[in-house]
Amino acid sequence: MKEFTTENVSGIITRGGTILKTARSKDFMTPEGMQKAYETIQKEEIDALIVIGGNGSLTGAWKFGVEYDFPVIGLPGTIDNDLYGTDDTIGYDTTMNTIMDCVDRIRDTANSHERIFFVEVMGRDAGFLAQNCAIACGAEAAIVPEETTDVDQLAAFMGRGIRKSKKSCIVIVSESPKCGALYYADRVKHEFPEFDVRVSILGHLQRGGSPTALDRILASITGVGAIEAIKQGQRNIMVGVRNNDVVYVPFSEAIRTDKRFDKRLIKVLDELSI
Repeated sequence: MKEFTTENVSGIITRGGTILKTARSKDFMTPEGMQKAYETIQKEEIDALIVIGGNGSLTGAWKFGVEYDFPVIGLPGTIDNDLYGTDDTIGYDTTMNTIMDCVDRIRDTANSHERIFFVEVMGRDAGFLAQNCAIACGAEAAIVPEETTDVDQLAAFMGRGIRKSKKSCIVIVSESPKCGALYYADRVKHEFPEFDVRVSILGHLQRGGSPTALDRILASITGVGAIEAIKQGQRNIMVGVRNNDVVYVPFSEAIRTDKRFDKRLIKVLDELSI
């Protein structure tokens, strides 16, 4: 254990990642691991926990807070932007800007060699990154998990006009173990052999880099909100920002409620890509 002072955290707002070097703990997922954590908290005379993370981290924080009746406050830190109750999550905007920069560079090659590029981005079961980045990058299409499962997104995209008018394009694909960028590229090779297809999986490149101004502001606002929540005696809540207001969202809602995906964005991209 190390006590942090102002000097320890001075200047970290410009840095990506975490200075705490934290990672998932399999031990903490067990009753014995949680008990050990609680004993450490008592020994070190810690009054409250502020947990920064996504669905998994906040689920663990919630269970711990309930089990030991301990004050736990969560901050939404995930590039997937899939936590309910906050407009954006810490890291989301930085990731979008990183993806945009990469796709802008890929576009040069796609145009020069008249290729279709499938660019796979993170997001797991949420298509916020893929859909919004597709609009920001001027991509011709996005393939996201929120689109209805009975729609063949690739067939719809190809049939919309690329075969008639375009020889190069960018398609942003939300990662999936079954239907990622490689899957769709392979389909195009077999179903539309006249096109030259390439795949770029951005991977962990998306998770690093200096935070954008929006992420720095969001982290600062929610950080102050977390301290205020502790002073007010609140517990088992996530601090979010909704319509520019700081809100306190129960863990049960933030984790268990699906965040609404604005399907109007699909129509926006369809019209822009004509």
